Amino acid sequence: MSESSITNRSAAHTAGRRPRAVVYCDANLGKIDGKTANGLVRHSERYEIISVIDHTQAGRDAGDVIDGVPNGIPCTRDLYESIMDAGVTPDLLIVGVAPTSGLLSAVDRAVILEAMARGLGIINGLHEFLNDDVEFAATAAINDVEIIDIRRPKAKADLHMFDGSILEVTCPRIAVLGTDGAIGKRTTATVLTKALIARGINAVLVGTGQTSLIQGAFHGVALDAVPAQFVAGELEAAVVRAFEAEAPDVIIVEGQGALSHPTYLSSTGILRGSRPQAVILQHAPARRTISDFAAFPMPTPASEINLIETFADTKVIGLTINHENMTDSEVSAAIALYEVEFGVPATDALTRSTDRLIDMVSAAFPDLQGSPVAAR
Repeated sequence: MSESSITNRSAAHTAGRRPRAVVYCDANLGKIDGKTANGLVRHSERYEIISVIDHTQAGRDAGDVIDGVPNGIPCTRDLYESIMDAGVTPDLLIVGVAPTSGLLSAVDRAVILEAMARGLGIINGLHEFLNDDVEFAATAAINDVEIIDIRRPKAKADLHMFDGSILEVTCPRIAVLGTDGAIGKRTTATVLTKALIARGINAVLVGTGQTSLIQGAFHGVALDAVPAQFVAGELEAAVVRAFEAEAPDVIIVEGQGALSHPTYLSSTGILRGSRPQAVILQHAPARRTISDFAAFPMPTPASEINLIETFADTKVIGLTINHENMTDSEVSAAIALYEVEFGVPATDALTRSTDRLIDMVSAAFPDLQGSPVAAR
């Protein structure tokens, strides 16, 4: 789904401002199933996030909940409190939970129906398409609001098969892959893209999941909602479009799942469709089992690197760490260990300087030169 597919018919656009949005993430902010909300709290180009609904964190700052750094986005008990605290009616409610099932609970449904009754449009990133639900569709029509199902794929006639046009993309392509789902690939890809731009390098992010598209990635597709036959072709087409439209120095491709994951298959399409010359691998050293699959132990960075470099003609150029359940000293120790073990730069994109991320890219692609002014 591209930028043009995510629209809002509210007065926000005619007023020249970003639409104001409340993110619904009850009892999941800062957790794995709250990854869409977590991402929007950290970064949102498309919407002004005015609050996050999570009654378990009510009264706290959302940035403090997920990163220990307040950012002015309050957590509220419910939609009524969000509206009262803000002093304005938001334009949208964003469904910020992303359970493994991709489905809504009865409580979730009630909140979404209340939002539409109050005149809010709905941004939905789940596999459950709300426009196909009679109750939701009727409520939207009655209240003259729009439901946008981010993951709804295009008609099959409009989907792309892989055709090799990726070979015409002459700039470097770097995929940020991982050893598990919900491990921080999108966050690291976003931080890396912004860091490169700050150095005067024209970097473009191609999103591959619902959260990055909601955040504002202009190019991309929600890969896990695309029929398998078209996954590589749809990503190839998104990368080609980004290359032709932006003339970038480098393209960063957001990863999904893990190549070794027992159920998430998007990494195969990413490696085949974008044909990245380099990969940055995201890993959570303290995570013992795969998220939502306790019977499956976490792969090691070594096993995942071997799998990636065997499966595709690419090279892992750096490791990035998800610091969940780790102390700062443990993060430093892991960084040092991985740099010695694998001979590539390692870092934590959220708690360390972005210089090490830049080092990964500049070592692999020394011809990429930014602006000296931007670098300062």
